[in-house]
Amino acid sequence: MTPSPALAARAERLLSACRDNKIKIATAESCTGGLIAGCLTAVAGSSDVVERGFVTYSNEAKTEMLGVPGELILRVGAVSEEVSRAMAEGALEHSRAQLALAVTGIAGPGGGTEEKPVGLVHLSCARQGGATRHLRRMFEGDRDAVRTAAVETALDMALEAIKAQTAYA
Repeated sequence: MTPSPALAARAERLLSACRDNKIKIATAESCTGGLIAGCLTAVAGSSDVVERGFVTYSNEAKTEMLGVPGELILRVGAVSEEVSRAMAEGALEHSRAQLALAVTGIAGPGGGTEEKPVGLVHLSCARQGGATRHLRRMFEGDRDAVRTAAVETALDMALEAIKAQTAYA
C-alpha cells in the first residue's frame, strides 16, 4: 500500500513521536483490515517502532489472538466501545508494545443496521500503565472513504495519546 501524502505525513509524525519517546506500537484492526499497520510500515525505518499488527476481522480472531471474551462480543457486538477497548488492551497484552491502537466498525456498503449504521467506527488507544482512550465516530462516504477516515483518526489518536503522556511526565 502506498498511502496518500497526507496519510504518509501522519504516519511519519507518529513514528517520530514514538521514536522520541522510546515507544513501540501495535495495531489491532477489524474494519481497516491492516491498513493502519500498512500505512505505518510503508515508511522506511518503521521497524524500530512498529512491534506487530493483528488483523482480527472475525469474532473468533478477536477472541483467539487478542483475548477478547466471546461472551462480550455476543452481548454487545463486535462493533462496540467495549470490544474496541478490549482489542486495544489485548494487543498490549499480546505484544511487546507500549501503545496499541484498535479499530472495529462497519465500513459498508452492507452490514449496517439502524442501531449500528454503515460508517460507525469505534477506535481505542491503550498505553501501558495508562488509561485506554476511546472514540466513536460516524464517517461518511463509501467503503474506501470510511476506512481511510478510520486510519487517519487512529493515527491522530495515537499521536495525541503520546503528547498527553509526555505533557504530564
